[in-house]
Amino acid sequence: MNAIKAVKSTIGIGNQFKSFNWPYLTIVCLCFMPFMSPAIALCVGLVFSFLGIKHESLHHYTSKVLQASIVLMGFGMSLSAVISSSKNGFIETAISVTVVMLLGIFLGKLLKVEKNISLLIACGTAICGGSAIAAVAPVLNSKNYQNSFALIVVFVLNAIALLLFPFLGHQLGLSQETFGNWAAIAIHDTSSVVGAGAIYGEKALQIATTVKLIRALWIIPLSILIAFMNRSGEKKSIHFPWFILLFVLTIVFANTFPTYQASYEHFSWLGKRGMLIALFLIGSNISVGEIRKSGVKSFALGIILWGVIAVGSLFFLIH
Repeated sequence: MNAIKAVKSTIGIGNQFKSFNWPYLTIVCLCFMPFMSPAIALCVGLVFSFLGIKHESLHHYTSKVLQASIVLMGFGMSLSAVISSSKNGFIETAISVTVVMLLGIFLGKLLKVEKNISLLIACGTAICGGSAIAAVAPVLNSKNYQNSFALIVVFVLNAIALLLFPFLGHQLGLSQETFGNWAAIAIHDTSSVVGAGAIYGEKALQIATTVKLIRALWIIPLSILIAFMNRSGEKKSIHFPWFILLFVLTIVFANTFPTYQASYEHFSWLGKRGMLIALFLIGSNISVGEIRKSGVKSFALGIILWGVIAVGSLFFLIH
């Protein structure tokens, strides 16, 4: 018996495995079933969080799973559609990024939110949620609690947007193209943009994903600008989102060599299933306690910025 216990301990099987791993493994497997949708995956994750079912080590892979899934989804996208979306979304992106950043700085001062928290929330809202915050944080040299506050605000609003935007889109009678562009501009994180697009429709998914990932490239000039404005003589690294480059390369490869279309469809399907797993992990990592600690003012700032970009971008797209 002692030998068996030793083996279990060595390979990581024990009480914690029985309590946490099997529920997680079950849901991950269900994510490959046809009935599982982005909304269901996120909601199941939220239920896990509220019930206190957590597996901290798995949450470290959430970002990697999401990025790998997005790269795989590139095999199912049209290169001409990507180029068209890029041209159409450039002006909207430039305007929205500038407006949100300036408004975030102004409202942060008005609400007396710490400067770094205001900038991080503004960056997350203007570009691509947690990825933008992670890229800008080292440039700002922000403290851990400031990063956490900004991430929690963006994280909670992402979860709401994933369910709210498709509902509003149907109520407003938005086309697949309009909704895809709206989701890419107004929803913070790539995961929720992809999820909302998937709920709304296949064309909306492709447009939303493409515009959002191209929008994420604004991390680079924004990080350089913030580094210049906050320069203190020390060199600060800028984190380039390499998965975006891989995403573009998969699109180019798939459209250059169409002979292997059957395989590309399998890769694209795997990417969509992986996206469900990422959404489940995201939902299960939300902590009610951390939400409370983030403060009313931080959430007020995030909600106001979100409302401005959501309403403003929709008005711009419709007109």
